[in-house]
Amino acid sequence: MNSINKFFRWYFSRTALPYWAVLAFDSLVVLLSGLMCYALDHGPVSTYRTFLPVLGTLCFYLIFFIIGFRITRIYSGVLRYSSFSDIYRIGMANLIGVGCVIVLRLFFSADTFLEPIRIKEIIFTGILATAIMAFTRVFIKFMYERVLDYTTQKNAFIYGVKTGGIALAKSLRLANPVRFSLKGFVSDADDMVGHMLQGVRVFKNDETLIDMMKSKNVSVLLVSPLKRDRLVDNQELVNNLLDAGINIYMSDVAQKWDGKSDLSLNSLREVQIEDLLPRDEIQVDLQAVEELLKGKRILITGSAGSIGSEMVRQIAKFEPDYMVLIDEAETPQHDIRLMMAREFPDIKAETIVTSITNKSRMKQIFEAYRPDYVFHAAAYKHVPMMENNPSEAVFNNIYGTRVIADLSVEYNVRKFVMISTDKAVNPTNVMGCSKRICEIYCQSLNKALVEGKVKGQTQFVTTRFGNVLGSNGSVIPLFKEQIKNGGPVTVTHPDIIRFFMLIPEACKLVLEAGTMGKGGEIFIFDMGKPVKIADLARRMILLSGAKNVEVKFTGLRDGEKLYEEVLNDEEITKPTFNKKIKIAQVREYDYAEACSEIDKLIELSRKYDDMETVRQMKVIVPEYKSQHSKYEALDKGK
Repeated sequence: MNSINKFFRWYFSRTALPYWAVLAFDSLVVLLSGLMCYALDHGPVSTYRTFLPVLGTLCFYLIFFIIGFRITRIYSGVLRYSSFSDIYRIGMANLIGVGCVIVLRLFFSADTFLEPIRIKEIIFTGILATAIMAFTRVFIKFMYERVLDYTTQKNAFIYGVKTGGIALAKSLRLANPVRFSLKGFVSDADDMVGHMLQGVRVFKNDETLIDMMKSKNVSVLLVSPLKRDRLVDNQELVNNLLDAGINIYMSDVAQKWDGKSDLSLNSLREVQIEDLLPRDEIQVDLQAVEELLKGKRILITGSAGSIGSEMVRQIAKFEPDYMVLIDEAETPQHDIRLMMAREFPDIKAETIVTSITNKSRMKQIFEAYRPDYVFHAAAYKHVPMMENNPSEAVFNNIYGTRVIADLSVEYNVRKFVMISTDKAVNPTNVMGCSKRICEIYCQSLNKALVEGKVKGQTQFVTTRFGNVLGSNGSVIPLFKEQIKNGGPVTVTHPDIIRFFMLIPEACKLVLEAGTMGKGGEIFIFDMGKPVKIADLARRMILLSGAKNVEVKFTGLRDGEKLYEEVLNDEEITKPTFNKKIKIAQVREYDYAEACSEIDKLIELSRKYDDMETVRQMKVIVPEYKSQHSKYEALDKGK
């Protein structure tokens, strides 16, 4: 059997047979079919005696069959890609051949110079030849799909038995080449279990499922678009599948499929870790956002970062009048320039390399472009780095934000949207505290504008959310790199948890909250369910297929929490226009007092005295309690 498989793999891996070879094969089939029909009608003895004359007659008749072959061009197809239309053309070709021979026999007295062959034998010759040619093509197609793809074709179950599952199964049948061999369906409904669909059995989604899949050598679970959310919510099933080495494939059209159109297997892809994180679909009123931003001048700081660059892409779709993109990272900013030229050539955009702390340069930019909306995403964000460099955190995050905020008021920006973080809630590290002070400044400035203490029209809105998947320096890119290098995958603590959101989803919420806010709000996003980082690491290892990669716990880093909070203990929230967005009601600060304390902090930061800088940060944000850090001494009064 192995030698036969090897032969077919060799044969079908060659290029398509030349036309003459297919024509020769079909011609031989006609001759053999004719001899067989003659022998069945006249007997073997008579056939033996008249073999040569009969063969000569059949060779002459073959000319008319070849005419049929030529008219229908049945020899021009690639045998391994044969379809029903090819079978139809074979039948028509042989019908033409039989018809021509019958006409020759009846009207031109061909029997006077050829060996007489009965008309019924000619008819059965055409039928038999058609059957053999069709069977041969079907057999070759079958062997190509089943033997050549033997090493790559995977046995699969489909999760879902209704519309989506059936559509997926039909796509498998029509695929060319065949990627998956359907071995069964998986159903959550008892009434479907045990029934046959598409020629295979429906199995129950219970504790026996994994063993059943193993017994059938199933290595893939194809998820119906209508079952995607159900699978993600069933974390136990996901874990069992991954532990068993069963790959999960989902469709990219999961949220868009209408349940009526065909499903393309090209949309099927192996799941990434992002697909398996539990989260609800986010609905955003982008039309309302477009109405506000279309034709406006937009300034985005931190435009080359993970959040900033996605903000650029999403805002560019709304056809603003002008975009001013600011970042101090030259190479990533160059990439943004190329992206804008490639994807949004009709949008006027200025990509500027500078720091938000360069007040004179920033004033020049505001003077030149007069933005209507400012989206402030620029910030130092890495907790360990800022824990070691508090003065830089103060200068870049706090002073830089103050520069942009003050210029927004001076140049009558309509709305200033600042992107904050859940680490600003009950901060335990320098970075989180610096962002909380940014929130305090923006909110107190907005309050001063409303009360008339400061002249201006700008509305200040803050958006606060957790980690975004795939952002620069986040755990997922880090884990991928560690797995690629053979491990270990480093996790700081076995119990550490985080909230996660996709970058595009987070940016859509920023746009809606920012544009719909009236000023002074701190919007917080519903981040869904928290994820244990150790579980995330193990899943990524299983998804990668890597072997012998261990998870190593390294201990909490300076300033790191076991879990992130979204609200201060004393804060409450109010609902908004979107169920995923709420407004935090926080303690308000007097603008003059906030300015005085922040001025002291900025002056201290210029001396690069870490302890004194952090001491002043704790004065401004009393709830800032350091963890796993040298600054814990300040909390003890030392």
